[in-house]
Amino acid sequence: MSNQEIKKLDLRGEICPYPMLKTNEELDSNKDINILEVITDHSPALSTIPPQALKRGYEVEIDEIDNSEWKITLTKDN
Repeated sequence: MSNQEIKKLDLRGEICPYPMLKTNEELDSNKDINILEVITDHSPALSTIPPQALKRGYEVEIDEIDNSEWKITLTKDN
């Protein structure tokens, strides 16, 4: 993972279904993404983004980075 670029998607302020839709759009439009960090402050996104990412072959890790803000890290090994 030394030369893998980390793509970041800041979706704070977006409400469902937009965090999931924008994450899916990013993953589908750039098949070379190995690591995508999604920042959200909309808790329902924690249950909508992971299943979509798993369908695309990504592993999912969720970390609370602030009070009611989360980082969803999507990782894919090529």
